[in-house]
Amino acid sequence: MTMDSNDLPPLPEYRDNPFIARLPAVLSPRQSARALIDLPAYSEAERSYPAHFRFHCLQRLTTYFDPLPQQIELELLMSMLIRQGYLGRNPNTTDFIHRLHNDHERTIRKDVHARLHPVESTASGFALVGVSGIGKTRSVQRILRLYPQVIHHSEPFSLDQVAWLRLECPHKGSAKQLCIAFFEEMDRLLNGRFRARYGGSRSSVEGMLIDMASLADRFALGLLVVDEIQHLTRLRGENRNHLLDFLVALVNTIGIPVMIIGTPAALPVLQGAFRQARRASGLGSPYWSRHPNDATWNCFVERMWRFQWTRTPTPLTDDLRAVLYEESQGIIDIVVKLYMMTQLHVILLGAMAGRETDERLTPALFRHVAKKSFSLVKPMIDALKSGDTLKLAEYDDLKPLNEHLGRIFRESMGQLTLQEATQAAVDARAVSKSAESESVILAALAKVKGDNPGLGTAELMAAVAEALKQPEAPVIPLGTAGMKKAKRTSKPATPANPEDLRVIIANGGTTGISGYTALLKAGVIKPPMQDLMM
Repeated sequence: MTMDSNDLPPLPEYRDNPFIARLPAVLSPRQSARALIDLPAYSEAERSYPAHFRFHCLQRLTTYFDPLPQQIELELLMSMLIRQGYLGRNPNTTDFIHRLHNDHERTIRKDVHARLHPVESTASGFALVGVSGIGKTRSVQRILRLYPQVIHHSEPFSLDQVAWLRLECPHKGSAKQLCIAFFEEMDRLLNGRFRARYGGSRSSVEGMLIDMASLADRFALGLLVVDEIQHLTRLRGENRNHLLDFLVALVNTIGIPVMIIGTPAALPVLQGAFRQARRASGLGSPYWSRHPNDATWNCFVERMWRFQWTRTPTPLTDDLRAVLYEESQGIIDIVVKLYMMTQLHVILLGAMAGRETDERLTPALFRHVAKKSFSLVKPMIDALKSGDTLKLAEYDDLKPLNEHLGRIFRESMGQLTLQEATQAAVDARAVSKSAESESVILAALAKVKGDNPGLGTAELMAAVAEALKQPEAPVIPLGTAGMKKAKRTSKPATPANPEDLRVIIANGGTTGISGYTALLKAGVIKPPMQDLMM
């Protein structure tokens, strides 16, 4: 029987080190999975909610996190990385005081490698490389949340311990901007003025790097995470090596564990200087490629499939499994967003039709949404299918895709809002207005439709509403022109034309349906579903 981690005594090297003793307990793989998982709230009753409510429910999938074995392994590696780095910085020993003396010497001599006392570094460097969308950043963020970021100590002396700090490599790979970001984060955590003191416009890069190392030592930084390291590829020569050399010095000289995260584009950078910082760690540097289409992937898809807000339940079939993998190529971020956007699409179609429809998810629908909404990542998906690693290295950021999908989501909400608002306006006017007012609406509808024969339903109703707002260009009601003339003559009235919009509306009223629905049935206006599928 395996004992729970909480029932085990702490390891002696950890127990006698205040920086480690105040960290959370070491987790077993099962405890790690429970701590990391973040599944959205869900109720079967939500399937029957109106479309706009279900749009809100779909947003829950943006934070979906279901840890796979590689995330559990990463949690164990980061747990060791933080604790092993603190072994050589025990505040109960003279080594910690010696490190502070060395920090002062580096500041005086303006040399990051300067020192007064020889001290041993137990820190390691660690690199996590993986394709865009595989979940690197999200996994690291979830793991870091397991640790308190700031821990206050009163013994053996008063000290604020910063357990971890995460920075993003500046877009242009600038060492100076990275230092400034570090000072700003420390200001936020400790209510200090480090940015003003060390990151001024006159501060040199060399000086800021030394001050950054000194602060990391003084506040017992447990782990520095530098994300988006592929941005360094935008630099050339000494500028790029300068930042990498400093990260290596943090590990080997200062004794601060450093973890860097990047896409395959960063491999040429990491295979050089940073390799020295992880030579003795024994932790390796994992490479997260796409997930294979295996039992683990199928388990992930099955759990995700439960979070379905379509009115009609769709069981998960082999055909659906196949299309999900084909269109995502095992990339977690893409498969979750494809699932979310396809549900959005089918719910919107039903809402625009103005009636309950069969909201089933089909392989054809997934392919349609992938082609229409995920075109930005099609080259990346093709590179994954072909195994072209050089081509794959060109796609180092899914932020444009996320922004694109955000716009689609907002536009879909706008379509629903416009459709419901215009239909409500037509229904209200058809029921509550006089015959003359209804004629004004019909005249506007006929004029707009004649002037713009290609308009879809939503655009047509919006144009009618806009025409009715114009006081300077009133619309003459249909049938009012020539009314007086008709009274002065004895000419018999012309039989009603069944294609007349007024007749269609009136006949619809006798059967209890709205003017909008009557026009829709008569074929005068196109169904919204046709507009969306064109």
